[in-house]
Amino acid sequence: MSEYNIGAKIKGLRRAKKMTLQEVAVETGFSTALISQIENNNVSPPIATLSKIATFFDVKMGHFFAEGEEDCPYEVIRRDERTIIPRVISQDGTNHGYFYESLSIRKKNGKMDPFLLTLNNQVTNTDTYSHAGEEFLFVMQGAAELLLDGTCITLNEGDSVYFDANLRHRLRSSGKEEVKVMAVVMR
Repeated sequence: MSEYNIGAKIKGLRRAKKMTLQEVAVETGFSTALISQIENNNVSPPIATLSKIATFFDVKMGHFFAEGEEDCPYEVIRRDERTIIPRVISQDGTNHGYFYESLSIRKKNGKMDPFLLTLNNQVTNTDTYSHAGEEFLFVMQGAAELLLDGTCITLNEGDSVYFDANLRHRLRSSGKEEVKVMAVVMR
């Protein structure tokens, strides 16, 4: 994660607002320790966490992956240009069972953030998360379970779901095979 400077960009946004770690923690609902660990690139934030931080600072999640400040009416991201967040680890050190690739990093002021999720580990953790906006998931390969507002929904290859991201949710692999999911988070 450090090669993308996500932590440094969050720290820069926080300092630009002249806020302390504790103030950001209170406003986002995360612990001061977690914000510090993210800023120091010790913890890779899950998409839901990054979304809440982006919403708080009023930036698109792609802001954290962008290398430059260019803007264009369209954006092409080549396969070898994708920004990959290889290890998503929660504050308590548990593996979330996925990694994600940002599919849009340069488009400013967009209303959505598209990602390619790869669920590569079956996890038993059922902690759920929520964030502002809406989410759309399309299972491209394999089978997954979506824990959504207390319900477990099985999603097979070709299935999709669109939901209010304020609902508590978590996506996880339902088997041992790798699962590929297109995820679009909308603000």
